[in-house]
Amino acid sequence: MKVILLENVRKVGSIGEIIEVKRGFARNFLISKKKALFASKENIKEVEKIKQDLSKKDQDKKKEAKLIHEKIKNKLYEIKKLSTENKELYGSVKPTEISKMLQEADEVKINPSLIQPSKEIKSLGDFEVLINLHPEVQTQIVIKTIAQEEFK
Repeated sequence: MKVILLENVRKVGSIGEIIEVKRGFARNFLISKKKALFASKENIKEVEKIKQDLSKKDQDKKKEAKLIHEKIKNKLYEIKKLSTENKELYGSVKPTEISKMLQEADEVKINPSLIQPSKEIKSLGDFEVLINLHPEVQTQIVIKTIAQEEFK
């Protein structure tokens, strides 16, 4: 299925590009998230007209992503969780929890879908987490899980 990209999509293409993708990917992700349009003659003409606007919006998003990157890059964040004696957590630390923590700590709003832990955070210790702020801007933070003292 041919689609026209309305924004830069990592490992797929850039604004205004007409690309061939699988139907499911086009319908369920690109078109539903307004990242692309079906490549009809009318849509191609329309995208040509608004290409500069789309490019400017993308540059603004990139600037915002760079500001967030400078604010949080290589920072260490601590999360207190209940754990067993052999340092396993009761449950794991999910991207939604990391997103809330970043919001509270640095007032940075990041969609949980952009947060990628290098491996599942299921025990105490330090874990690297990759955050995709923009197709061209990534940053890395460290999540340190520490034991939460139980109150008796």
